[in-house]
This record gives sequence, C-alpha cells and structure tokens, in this order.
Amino acid sequence: MSFDLPTPPELDLDPLVARLNPYAPSGRTALLPALHAAQELYGYLPEPVAAEVGRRLGVALADVYGVIDFYAMFYKEPVGKQIVRVCGDPPCAQAGGGEVLEALSKHLGVQAGEVTTDGEWTLERAPCLGRCEHAPAVMIDDLPLAQATSDQPQALLSAEWEQVTSRVDGDLRALTRNCGNGAPTTIEAYEAGGGYAGLRKAVSEMAPADVVEEIKASGLVGRGGAAFPPGVKWEGAASAPGELKYVINNADESEPGTFKDRVLLEDDPHSSLEGMIIAGYATGAEKGYIYIRGEYRNAENILGVAIEEAKRQGVLGAKILGSDFGFEIEIRRGAGAYICGEETALFESIEGKRGFPRIKPPFPTTHGLFGKPTVVNNVETLANVPLIIRDGSQTFRQVGTEQSPGTKLFCLSGDVARPGLYEVPFGVPLRHLLDDLAGGVVGGELQGILFGGAAGAFATQEHLDVKLTFEDLSEAGLPLGSGVVMIFNESRDMRQVLSGLAHFFADESCGKCYPCQLGTQRQYEILLEMANGHVLSGDVDKLTDVGWTMVDASLCGLGQTAATAVLSAIETWPALFSENGAHGATSND
Repeated sequence: MSFDLPTPPELDLDPLVARLNPYAPSGRTALLPALHAAQELYGYLPEPVAAEVGRRLGVALADVYGVIDFYAMFYKEPVGKQIVRVCGDPPCAQAGGGEVLEALSKHLGVQAGEVTTDGEWTLERAPCLGRCEHAPAVMIDDLPLAQATSDQPQALLSAEWEQVTSRVDGDLRALTRNCGNGAPTTIEAYEAGGGYAGLRKAVSEMAPADVVEEIKASGLVGRGGAAFPPGVKWEGAASAPGELKYVINNADESEPGTFKDRVLLEDDPHSSLEGMIIAGYATGAEKGYIYIRGEYRNAENILGVAIEEAKRQGVLGAKILGSDFGFEIEIRRGAGAYICGEETALFESIEGKRGFPRIKPPFPTTHGLFGKPTVVNNVETLANVPLIIRDGSQTFRQVGTEQSPGTKLFCLSGDVARPGLYEVPFGVPLRHLLDDLAGGVVGGELQGILFGGAAGAFATQEHLDVKLTFEDLSEAGLPLGSGVVMIFNESRDMRQVLSGLAHFFADESCGKCYPCQLGTQRQYEILLEMANGHVLSGDVDKLTDVGWTMVDASLCGLGQTAATAVLSAIETWPALFSENGAHGATSND
C-alpha cells in the first residue's frame, strides 16, 4: 500500500516517523493514538501527515480521513497555536457561558470556529466539558478553567486565576472517601485506607466464580444510566468460549450535567483500577482498556501515574500479588464524540474506526471488542467493586434499600447554592439532596429539575419528596440516568433550555441511522424557532411524532433517548408550547 502525495517542503515528516514507531506494529487499532500523536506534532492533520499515519499503520487513506472527520477534536485545516473551548450546554449557558464566548469573540476578533489572523488562537463553542459544577467552564488546550467571567477576557486567556477544587459532600463517603482534597490519592494513601484489600482477598481466597456470585449477591447495578447488573455481564463473559477476553472502563462521560466519573478519576484513580483488575480476575480477562474522553487530559495523566504505581506495587501486571493471574491496562483517549460512550461505538473507536454503534445481538459479553467476550462498566460502577469484595455483599446491602442497595453519586449543577458531587444512600428524598445538602435553589423559586441527564426527564416541586431509588423514581416517571440533578429557577427560559439540549443531540448524532440523524436535527429546528419566539400550533404534534419515532426506531441509546426531556417538558409545561404561552419563565399551572 502506498500513497504518492506531495509533501510541502516546510513540512518535515521525520519527527512523525519516529513518533509513529511504537504504534506501527498494532496496525489499525492504534489509529486514534497515532492521530493524537501526529496532531500534537503539527497542530493539525494535513494530507501528507494523514497519509504517513495510514502508511505506517496499514490503513487506507480514505479510512484515515473517515476517522479524522468523525471526531470533533481532530483538525484537517490549520488551527491556532492554542484552542479556546467555551462550553455552551445548559449548566454553563445559564451561568453566562454565552457572554463569555461573546467577550472572547470580540477580544480576539473572530467568531466561534475561526482562527485569529496571527494564528495564535482558535475559538470554539464546545459541548459539555464535564465541569458543570464550575460553570461556565472554559478549556484552553488541555487546561480546564472554571467559573469564567466575561469582564476580563485577556485575563481569561492568560489563565490568571486560581484553579477550583470540586465540592464533594454527602451523607456517606464510601466511594468519595478520598475525593475533594485537591490532589490525586497516591497508592500509599489508597492502601492505607483499605485499598487493594478487595483484590488481595479475591486472588488469595476466592475462585473467579465466587467473585462473580458476590457481585451478583450485592445487588449492584450499573451506575452509568442503563442500570444493568454487572454481575450478570461478568457471568456471561466468564462462561463465553475463548481464552481472550477484555474488561473496559468506560470513562467517556460526556452528557451535560455529568461530572462524577471525572472527580473519581482525578481524586481517587486507584478505586476504579482495582475494580477493573477484580473484574479481569472474575471473567478470565488479561487485558483492560480505560476509554477516556478527549477533554479529560488531566484525569488521563493522573491515571497514567496510578497505573505505574500499581505496577510497582505488584497489583497490576504479571503474577499479581504472587498469583498466576496477570492483567494489563491501556488508556485509550477519545477525540470528542459523545456517541462513543455507547459500548459498541466504543469498541469501534478502540479498533480504529468511526464510532458507529453496532446492531445487537450479538451482545458484548460474547462478541465485543475485536469480536471477543468483553465486559464494559463505567467508573462509578467499578469503584463499588473493591468495597463489595473487601467487606462482603451483605455489608454493602446494609446501606440503601432492598431493591436499590448501596450509595449513589449525584451531580448537582445549575441554580443551586452549593453545586458539586454528593454521595447519598439510596432511599433519601430528593428534597434532602437539594435543600439539606446542596443549600437549595438560588435566584428564585424552583421551576424544574432535569433529572438523569440530557436524556432525562423534568421534576418539579411535586417530586421533592420522591425517594432516590430506582423503584421510586421509576414510579414517578423519572430516570436515575447518570445521576444528573440540574436545577432551573423560575427566571429561566425553558424554551432556551430545551433548544440547548436539542442542539447537543443534533450535534452529537453519529448519523448511522436515519431516525436519529434526521430526528435530532428536526427536533432542534423546531425548538430553536420556539426559543426565538416563533411557536406554531402544530409544534407539539411535530415534536411528539419526531420524538416517538426516534424512541422506537433509532439504532442505539442516543437516538432512543434524544427526545426524552422534550417529551417530558411537553407533559410538564403544556403552556410552554402554545402560541400564547409565556416565552420566558413557566409555571405548572
């Protein structure tokens, strides 16, 4: 395979050749890391660079470009030496993100998506940056900045402000016991608090099948939104034929309002690492991947250090803790595609392809990454595993309720006095979380709460006494989702909020299936017109028709839930969608 393309004389490919040497033997599966490495060298991916990457990895140039075009953080054209990303999704928008973007636009003399004339800056309106508790969030290259203001754009670009530590609180501090201290937990500190005791117990006292049964007995279900029992996944992968199996830590949280996994990774990286290793032991897997979103470079670096610490300590690598069990972990960085949080799209991404979801069945536990049995759990789910194995499933079940055991992490953002990450036992009422722990609504009375994430549903005052359990929330028509609790006071224009959510899904749809590709775009067009004051009598029917079509006909969870919040708003605030309805704040009347 060869590509006879002219190389501009000013473009020296020799450094790229050296940089690609470690990736070449892996072939296509190394395409994403190779493209990241190439872009770090040149700032973007011109055709000669893309061709050289393809040549060294044995990937056709058309396929290389297919991947570059799919991911928002890869650039085919020159960009500024520094990229400024300003979050435009609801929590940051209501905190003034739009004003920050406008101030930076005026200061730099460019619109979003453009490069300054001196080539120093590129300005972008970004989807959620995973720092909703510090809204409005800005990222300059890999440096995340919090609580930006629009009055001093020059100071903003100079990063002349103090980094803010995430607020971590709650009734219990089991998962978050090492979080909120402003620095990552070292392996020494982690072990001093009981860390890796669960792994030691598993490999020295328990058979792999016993570990699976203990996880099943705990009643633990997935904490990423789908609420599928990890013990069932593990059992399926363990019993699947074949010796080569994988464990994946899904750290690609990208949904507006969600930041819990980022806090766990940055503050307590060993907790989910230990959970991964235990999962590997239980399922017979010897290799694991952490798939982390491209915007989480700080967490990626912290994880890299933690992996080296674990290897030195003998809890990762060959013959773990003197046993015959070995396990390796590789970090794989995404490049700006929300869809890659869907497990089969994640497989495609790791394999060096565009992140298109696969049709199921077959299911990942038998045909996952590289066609092999694969277990996928998210960060919070895996962080529970060491506690369950160390202390036993019955101890785990002493917290929470019979049907919803354990604790849950909730991400509070928006119009609340103390936004942050809160850990509570399942069963406490929503009112306790909002008022007692987070200080209540600010800026006016409560108008609504987006519960469960951008793909969630709206709660109102009447839901404040609903208990935070899977069963009680389901009865109230509210999804637990990823633990998002996004608060809107009475002054907020919910039409603007819905338009922002619709923009997110339209922008993030991968386009593989028409119901989602066309439905998310049409939904956004209608809601944008509504946000601009142009409400037509048939809008509700159109939104309902589009919404249920996406629910019933979309290939994956993105399209199936892209209209959930909109359909909930139609039911919650019918006046919002009428021609004579209030354009601004709404009520339940």
